Amino acid sequence: MTEDFNWHVEAERVWNDKAEFWNSRSKDMWEEGSRKTIIPFIKEHIEKGNHIADLGCGDGYGAYKLYKEGYRVTGLDLSQDMIERANKRLEMDRLSFVQGDLTKLPFQDESFDGLMAVNSLEWTEIPYEGLEEMKRVLKPGGKLCVGILGPTAMPRLNSYRRVYGEKVVCNTMMPWELEKMAEETGWRILDGHGVYKRGVEPSAVMHLTDDLKQALTFMWVFIFQK
Repeated sequence: MTEDFNWHVEAERVWNDKAEFWNSRSKDMWEEGSRKTIIPFIKEHIEKGNHIADLGCGDGYGAYKLYKEGYRVTGLDLSQDMIERANKRLEMDRLSFVQGDLTKLPFQDESFDGLMAVNSLEWTEIPYEGLEEMKRVLKPGGKLCVGILGPTAMPRLNSYRRVYGEKVVCNTMMPWELEKMAEETGWRILDGHGVYKRGVEPSAVMHLTDDLKQALTFMWVFIFQK
């Protein structure tokens, strides 16, 4: 391990490096891939017209889809390269993007009606701090849609090297761990659903309990309420 390891700096570097690759795939993920259920899921729980922050917005495609559905959206990402790509999607005054850290959000208390954080909480040094920041900027009764990669999201090369004692910038977390942390820190868990790898039929898992479903997921998506 190196004594001068800076999580924020290293994580930003990693995502700046990934920006072009991510940008080439993001539309497909939101339209046809692992994220295609998320916007419809949010629409079930958060009214149109509300102000939503997309925390870990990447190149902004998910935020753009929220905007197209009638929400006012502010996207945030650690990577300046991602934000520059996201800004190319700017339309009118209901969609904006800012660079920032999920554990030190540059927003006032109780600024948002809703939040979306998909595969971003794992990219914080201390996920608890990120979850507390989300609570701070959310209005009372506001809702958070948060998705984290599940056990079948392999390979986890971004976090694997920790087994050698190396510093890594991906804090792998299981769905049940996030659920327990949310319960312990005062969130109300309203809903959740699993995203499975291509080829898994819904009928194959629908009869299972939630903990068994989570064990088989590529990603689990929660709705929490403040």
